[in-house]
Amino acid sequence: MAIEAELKAIVRDPEAVMERLEEAHGPGRPEVYRDTYYDTPTGSLDQGDRELRIRTVHAADATRTMLTYKGARVDAVSGSKPEHETRVEDAEAAHDIVRGLGYVPVIAFEKHCRNYSFVAAGRELLATLVRVPEIDGTFLEVETIAAVDGDLTEALAVVRKVLADLGIEDGDLTIELYTDAVAASR
Repeated sequence: MAIEAELKAIVRDPEAVMERLEEAHGPGRPEVYRDTYYDTPTGSLDQGDRELRIRTVHAADATRTMLTYKGARVDAVSGSKPEHETRVEDAEAAHDIVRGLGYVPVIAFEKHCRNYSFVAAGRELLATLVRVPEIDGTFLEVETIAAVDGDLTEALAVVRKVLADLGIEDGDLTIELYTDAVAASR
């Protein structure tokens, strides 16, 4: 089972971080994510620290939809979770299937992202500058995949190094979920 080893930070100087990312990894890919999170009518996924999401990504050259299930956190400090994700061909059918199974949409929102894919310390990483229109500020997510067999500590060390190289300090890290922040803003 793969674990998404991810750290998220509040970005104090978005322009400087974007400049560093572009100097090191080339131009980022602008994309808009349209996320819908589902739960049972009783909220059992949220109560179990799990997530079920359908994300449609709009890029300049294509649109794709992903179905994602995230298990409960395996690391309290980073909030890293086991993640299972697959591409779906028909977004509306995916929503219909999930609703047909008894799940209900609990929150939907947009994320405006600029993505940078690169390799560091032999790992494939994704750095994403994020703005959510309903939340103040800019965020930076850096993630890689870790295997369950004790690889999470090493994976997070690589992620922390990338963040440090971008000028992000430990005090800027956050584990607040976008879903919670958007719900609070509404």
